[in-house]
Amino acid sequence: MFNPFKSLSQKISPNFLGVDIGTTSIKLVEVKQGRQLPMVTNYTFLQSSGHLVRSNDVLQTSNMKIFEEEVIDLLKVALKHMKPSANEVLASLPVFSVFTSVFEFPEMSEGELQKSLTYQARQYIPQPISEVALDWMKVGERTDDKGFKYEQVLLISVPQELIKKYQQIFKSAGLSLKALEIESLSLARALVGGDKTPTIIIDIGSRSTNIVFVDKGQLKFNSQSDYAGASLTQALAASLNINPLRADELKKEHGIVNAGPNYELSTIMLPYVDVIISEVKKAEYNYQTQFPGSARVERIILSGGGANLAGITGYFEKEFGIPIVKASPFLRFEYPGMIEPLLGEINPVFSVALGLTLREFS
Repeated sequence: MFNPFKSLSQKISPNFLGVDIGTTSIKLVEVKQGRQLPMVTNYTFLQSSGHLVRSNDVLQTSNMKIFEEEVIDLLKVALKHMKPSANEVLASLPVFSVFTSVFEFPEMSEGELQKSLTYQARQYIPQPISEVALDWMKVGERTDDKGFKYEQVLLISVPQELIKKYQQIFKSAGLSLKALEIESLSLARALVGGDKTPTIIIDIGSRSTNIVFVDKGQLKFNSQSDYAGASLTQALAASLNINPLRADELKKEHGIVNAGPNYELSTIMLPYVDVIISEVKKAEYNYQTQFPGSARVERIILSGGGANLAGITGYFEKEFGIPIVKASPFLRFEYPGMIEPLLGEINPVFSVALGLTLREFS
């Protein structure tokens, strides 16, 4: 059975492509071993703007549907522009396309744990076990008042049909898919690494916001919201009665700065930013309920295209009362000097793609 979480090849290739297929864009980055750190040798980012005018004009949706032909076409355009030397691909799976859940078990052997997880999977996964690929990882442990130990395990399930679609997409583009990984793991690796600081990563994409809890450098808990960057754009378009493409330009140009002549734009978008914040706080409550002994979150890292929204860092800091930082995954890489002036904008956009490649250089 194809296991999407393990590399299909033990051979160390000199170059890898990290590919992040979002709901409306594709990010590719090519990485090889540098002198001291992995080195970014090439990258590209292509986004479809059709979703701003037609809500169903996307690459994939939150009901686990991916539009292969559209993705293949956009991927071929990206490869033609990029001209990578790498052929081996490490690709991400969005959190909304997989099933993840944390289960708690009494301390037991690996074999017993495997059987217990399979049983739990049958109870909770809305598909026959024969139609999914399963993986799991231990994410915590606790001891109750009587001294009994319990293990907390994150179960990950991916539909086999989706795996086959990803294989076909990259084969059609002339590439070799070596591994699939949920984007939350890639984000944790790229943005937290071995840092033990209790952290929330908020990855704000176009159609989805991924909320990732990391403690002691390990992914612990995951949540997702359908409120994201496009929600702000649509709010502007409807309120100002303008074309969504123009609304998107205004959003990127002015952001949510609560002062000056553009204050009205902020008042239109802020309710939707508040919804994202509310979703994060709800996820934090669920996380603390699932992990009652967990350390208090000490920082938030903003990632994805939404992290580039002017004023968002300060607004989140006021709402959460802890340090808010913008994703900087390029800190873990060597890269050509020409990239330096662009880092402020591309850093949060390439978090997932860069995190994918780090799995081969750790």
